[in-house]
Amino acid sequence: MEQKNQDFYQDMRRKINDYLVKEGSNYKFAKYLLAAPDLFHLLVKLTLDKEVPVAEKAKLGAALAYYISPIDIIPELIMGPVGYIDDVAVAAYVLNSVVNSADPELVKKHWAGEGDVLELVQSIIKKADEMVGNGLWKKIKAMF
Repeated sequence: MEQKNQDFYQDMRRKINDYLVKEGSNYKFAKYLLAAPDLFHLLVKLTLDKEVPVAEKAKLGAALAYYISPIDIIPELIMGPVGYIDDVAVAAYVLNSVVNSADPELVKKHWAGEGDVLELVQSIIKKADEMVGNGLWKKIKAMF
């Protein structure tokens, strides 16, 4: 399973980078889109961590399922890499829950991305409605 996750991670990273180089260099939320693979990696690592409470693992698992599902609010199959933006918002929403119910150091421990993950999560949450679209963010949150 680890290889499958790695392949998904690498494929996502490649698609996003290619999109931003070729078409989306001016995309308003490019920095959040670039964090998508690292957020996916973080969700996987936290799901496997024995210190994370079971209730939070269920949310993490649901967020992972949302990431890999071809059917979601903004589907990658139709929208291309921009379709990962709702996945990013879901990841931040669930990670915020983990931070609030467990030790924030658990989240920091597994972060492989750049910068402060806690600041990134808060920044994404503040912009989520704008990123995903008016009203869609409420529908997504209700799923989690």
